[in-house]
Amino acid sequence: MKKIISGNEAIAIGAYRANASFASGYPGTPSSEILEYTKAFEDINVQWASNEKSAFEQALGASIAGRRSFVTMKHVGLNVAADSLMSSSYTGVNGGFVVVVADDPGMHSSQNEQDTRLFARFAQVPILEPSDAKEAIGFMQYAFALSEEYDTPVILRSTTRVSHTQEVVNFDFHKLGGYENKLIARDIRKYVLVPKNAILRHKKLLDRNIALQKLTNEIPLNKIDKGALNIGIITNGVSYLYAKELLPDANYLKIGLSWPFPIELAKEFMKDLDKVILIEELEPYMEEQLKIGGISLEGKKFFPQDGEFNLDIVEEGLVKASFLKRSPKKYFEVPTNLPSRPPVLCPGCPHRSIFDILHSLRVYVTGDIGCYTLGAAEPLSSIHTTVCMGASISMGYGLAKATQNHKVVSVIGDSTFLHTGLQPLIDAYVNNVAYTVIILDNSITAMTGGQPDAASGFNIKSDKTPKVDLETLIRSIGIKRVFKVDQYDYKTTKEIIEQEINTKELSVIIATRPCVLAPKKIKDEPYFVIADKCVDCKRCLRIGCPAIGYKDNKAYIIKDSCTGCALCANVCPTDAIVKGEANE
Repeated sequence: MKKIISGNEAIAIGAYRANASFASGYPGTPSSEILEYTKAFEDINVQWASNEKSAFEQALGASIAGRRSFVTMKHVGLNVAADSLMSSSYTGVNGGFVVVVADDPGMHSSQNEQDTRLFARFAQVPILEPSDAKEAIGFMQYAFALSEEYDTPVILRSTTRVSHTQEVVNFDFHKLGGYENKLIARDIRKYVLVPKNAILRHKKLLDRNIALQKLTNEIPLNKIDKGALNIGIITNGVSYLYAKELLPDANYLKIGLSWPFPIELAKEFMKDLDKVILIEELEPYMEEQLKIGGISLEGKKFFPQDGEFNLDIVEEGLVKASFLKRSPKKYFEVPTNLPSRPPVLCPGCPHRSIFDILHSLRVYVTGDIGCYTLGAAEPLSSIHTTVCMGASISMGYGLAKATQNHKVVSVIGDSTFLHTGLQPLIDAYVNNVAYTVIILDNSITAMTGGQPDAASGFNIKSDKTPKVDLETLIRSIGIKRVFKVDQYDYKTTKEIIEQEINTKELSVIIATRPCVLAPKKIKDEPYFVIADKCVDCKRCLRIGCPAIGYKDNKAYIIKDSCTGCALCANVCPTDAIVKGEANE
């Protein structure tokens, strides 16, 4: 069949065709849609996990049970699963096991732009890099076979552009033949990594590396494309497509299996060429591998080590390196006269009231990863740190303990709390730290598209499931001061927060309200501004709601955007904002 598909859908299709039967993951842009597409295949048991480490180990367990399995995550999620990755490189697999990691060059929705190829080298596991959706199907299929043949986890590395770009692909949904599930593995020496066994497994890993090094110089995924010009380009991923469009007649060494790096193939490719350049996004991984192999080749001299590549950037580098003689064009001309549109909390977002309150109380706030991180943006300006998943509670604990200042507040979402927030909360309790933790509980993983978490009460297929009761969970630790508030009840919420930041004891406030977009859109009767009562104090503008405008020294409400949350009415000192339709 012929269909327009994204790279993420292609990865799901490839897994299905390869007879995968188990998949787990934690949502994170740009990887989230992979499992959303995978859930359509009834033959694959698919689920969201509480974090990437758990997801990784679930899939590894399924592999040891003899089933082809895979796990999905974004690049920073691999940090969370790193312990599991490093050790599973020693244990090896039973059924094929693929670790799908989506990097985010340019940090469209991430706190860093780390390069997963460095993790592959560190863990000494093969890594495959498709350039587009068509390749993603085939590479995913091959990853399972490679995993089983060489007894290793295999990383399939996507990037934002590969994951989200769509193209027309010819494919079918027939599973590949000749595969049967294996029996469950019972091999203590292989899978129980006590030192005696791990020493032997390390030797096996080193032997595997020798075999993989031979493979990488022979495999068709690393291919030479002959061209009419006597110049060469070594490249990978989406960079190959950019370079090929700009210099279609050059010779190319396209890298699809990048660890181990095909040094001998690179030497063969470079013979008799007048000049060769290297193009790769992010880290100079291939450049360093070539130098280790005795080949000095320039890449980062002409191309940046940060940001996402596009035609403009690649062309500019080729011109600098004298591979192109023309002046660089502008393929992506961005008008300079457009107003800026920074990301903001949605109209009606229940978290807005929390940040308005925290801003007014002038407390130090440690934040976390989620759409509520936008509480750091003006005019709310209410978050002072955001580092990584779960760091709000542990950093708040450290701040409060080090300064003996109990007016520190940690803000974390329900999904992030269940990801890596529970453990530091336990630490704060047993070490008797006095400060306040606010859990923004909308019972959904909102930022990545509304995926369910353990507090949602339903799973990836919308089937009803048991749900974690956050209040019961927190009280079971032994914490006494636990409060639940409705974020739309501005007065009560402010009273509780003010009370707790002035209490010299650990306290947790669970601030509840559903997300206004997921799992379903919420829209109540809109509010409007009585112009005669508006005194131009701009208090309503300071909540940063995109449904509120300002013209002729008066605030006004965009009724099509307003969800009827009432926060603006709650903060208006002259009662100028009321529910209903304005007379126009």
